[in-house]
Amino acid sequence: MKILEGDLIKLALAGEFDVIIHGCNCFCTMGAGIAKAIKAEFPEAFKADLNTEKGSKQKLGTYSQASVERNGNTITVINAYTQFNWHGRGVKADYQAIQSVFSRLKKEFSGSRFGYPLIGAGLAGGDWNVISQIIETELAGENHTLVKFAP
Repeated sequence: MKILEGDLIKLALAGEFDVIIHGCNCFCTMGAGIAKAIKAEFPEAFKADLNTEKGSKQKLGTYSQASVERNGNTITVINAYTQFNWHGRGVKADYQAIQSVFSRLKKEFSGSRFGYPLIGAGLAGGDWNVISQIIETELAGENHTLVKFAP
């Protein structure tokens, strides 16, 4: 896992990544954190989220996606369903769902340049030590980068 400080969206727009991944809940909100910024910059990704069943637990461990053209680059935006809901206290990140999503992404997008934030460890309250090990295992051999937000 490579680690950069910066803005995942700006880096994607600059052509640094083929695939960007962010964690979503299963209620089609994209109303906070990086999801809110992705919704604003890539409305196609929000539309893909809206095309899934709102509130379905069956979405955990899956993803919706949008392929967007910006600045002459094609970026695939992955809405990874890594938590069921967003309210309440405690850890909302679902480690099994995170593992499932990254396993599927390797199968579908192997050879791509992946970028992601501290997925599941921000508003979802997950343990980054656990999550980073899942990602390292599932994306072994791939070109993948954690982007720690820095304006």
